[in-house]
Amino acid sequence: MTAYYDDLETRDPAERERTLMAALPGQVAHAQRASRAMAERLAGVDAASINSRAALARLPVLRKHELLEHQKARRAQDPFGGYSAIGWRGLQRPQGARRVFQSPGPIYEPEGTAGDYWRMARAIYSAGFRAGDLAHCSFSYHLTPAGSMMESGAHAVGCTTFAGGVGNTELQLQAVADLRPHGYIGTPSFLKILVEKAAETGTPIASLTKAMVGGEAFTPSLRDWLRERGIDGYQSYATAEAGLIAYETTAREGLVLDEAVIVEIVRPGTGDPVPVGEVGEVVVTVLNPDYPLVRFGTGDLSALMPGACPTGRTNTRIRGWLGRADQTAKVRGMFVHPSQVAEVARRHPEVRRARLVITGEMANDHMTLQVEADGPPDGLGDALASSIRDVTKLRGEVEVVPLGTLPNDGKVIEDARRYD
Repeated sequence: MTAYYDDLETRDPAERERTLMAALPGQVAHAQRASRAMAERLAGVDAASINSRAALARLPVLRKHELLEHQKARRAQDPFGGYSAIGWRGLQRPQGARRVFQSPGPIYEPEGTAGDYWRMARAIYSAGFRAGDLAHCSFSYHLTPAGSMMESGAHAVGCTTFAGGVGNTELQLQAVADLRPHGYIGTPSFLKILVEKAAETGTPIASLTKAMVGGEAFTPSLRDWLRERGIDGYQSYATAEAGLIAYETTAREGLVLDEAVIVEIVRPGTGDPVPVGEVGEVVVTVLNPDYPLVRFGTGDLSALMPGACPTGRTNTRIRGWLGRADQTAKVRGMFVHPSQVAEVARRHPEVRRARLVITGEMANDHMTLQVEADGPPDGLGDALASSIRDVTKLRGEVEVVPLGTLPNDGKVIEDARRYD
């Protein structure tokens, strides 16, 4: 059996980059034509000029909270807020949607008619599933798209699926014992529940030897716990808007990017890409004609990794999910956003990195802006304090620290207040 889903996974990195950048102008032009909302966001943009990562980085980032706001504002006319290029009778785009899903918010997401619409097959294959396997899928099959995402990917691999859905532990455990599936697809926490319940009741589940998990953190301790019980689990990183973004391999050294996405890691609150290794927000442009989101900010934190995967896959790797990028905090009754911290830093070119630390107790907040800066700090503190007042309408102190001092954790706002 081949180790790779297809030849795309091992192509020359320069060839991959050329292919992605060659497709990018067409995707931007399509977004402008087919999506009313994207046309508004990209008004005045010459699509033909967006043919490099540097050019892409000049476009605005669409963050999830904005997508939700736009959908709510336009719900009477279009539940997708004008972002989808497909729909059904009565919408601007009267056809093309096979299903529509609702995620918390609520945010509505379309599913097109393409096979393996969310491109999950690559991750499922990497987790060891092969044609002819029976996969027990315990992601939700109603409202949210997770069950459909995984099932369509499993079918593309050639698997048969059991639509377990969520909950009903005893019935799902009985199905595992009766059907003897080869692998599990779902959240790692529910897999642990099934394994523990099987041990408690003496239910045979030895047929389960592999798992593709997602939707929540998959800790090394749980991975090892499952392996001790005969189940080799691998994780994937996907969203309802973008589909598969990255997946784990047998090397277990980060997650390899999917072949149909352009991923950037940007400083939270900005659209500015950060260097390899620095933690920031995951921003994705997917080459999907049905839902042409350009520079979609997932709100998740991760970091690019140097070098190639030891398995021979040549695409870029990320460190996996490292937390959430939306660090908005309320200080003295006013919201402070990462974008405001970025604006303060932007006004002072000598500032390399900035981190706003909030301490004290609720109703007695204290803000300190810690900055790494080039050159002597003479006068910088007072200038930054003035910018803080101007941008946030709040007072804060400034601490200039040596380069390399601030933690590499993606945090722009650290809320260190006591809430007890």
